[in-house]
Amino acid sequence: MKLPSIIITQQDADRLEAILERLSEQTFPGKERLEAELDRATIVSARDVPADIVTMNSTVLFRTGEGKEFSLKLVYPKDSDGSPDNISILAPVGSALLGLKEGDTISWPINGGASMDVQVIRVTEQPERDGNFAA
Repeated sequence: MKLPSIIITQQDADRLEAILERLSEQTFPGKERLEAELDRATIVSARDVPADIVTMNSTVLFRTGEGKEFSLKLVYPKDSDGSPDNISILAPVGSALLGLKEGDTISWPINGGASMDVQVIRVTEQPERDGNFAA
């Protein structure tokens, strides 16, 4: 599956780069993948990010190929409290979600090394869209 183009706010990119600087490959095996996502992203100001883009602290409605819908909030590691409603940016799927837009589909890892296609249906909450540029 071809990787979709992604858009990331400058603020999210700066914060994530600071987090990555403090982590090693041993403490975060997905470090290289998240760095690659940041490298390929189009970076925009928080005020210029489209309303349908997954930014940090966005809540997203997804649909599986079987039609099951679920919702998750993409959070920084400090906000990852183990809630089933949150997914850390440091989780492999979290790294893949950042910068996607409504309608994009990604391969979502599931048990046993398999994966399933999951589509971003709607960004139900986005801090920037709501005028919260400090989130």
